[in-house]
Amino acid sequence: MGSKSREKGKRGERQFAALCREYGYNAYRTAQVMGKDGGEPDVQGLPYLHVEVKNAERHQPYDYMAQANRDAKPGMMPVVAMKRNNHG
Repeated sequence: MGSKSREKGKRGERQFAALCREYGYNAYRTAQVMGKDGGEPDVQGLPYLHVEVKNAERHQPYDYMAQANRDAKPGMMPVVAMKRNNHG
């Protein structure tokens, strides 16, 4: 994955975390090292949710949900937050 793509992903995660904070949650972006996150959600601080954030032009919701289902720990509900490139 190129650096522009990584930066775009980080930006989307920060935006989603900020939106959650506006609604009163203590949400924050999970620090992920070299793409190996050990199944940690992209955004933490949302009770009982395993959140994957996707910021892309073409969405693949079934693939994203499969990842969230695979990575969610027992008792956590998998959630995918998607945003299309260059859109609000």
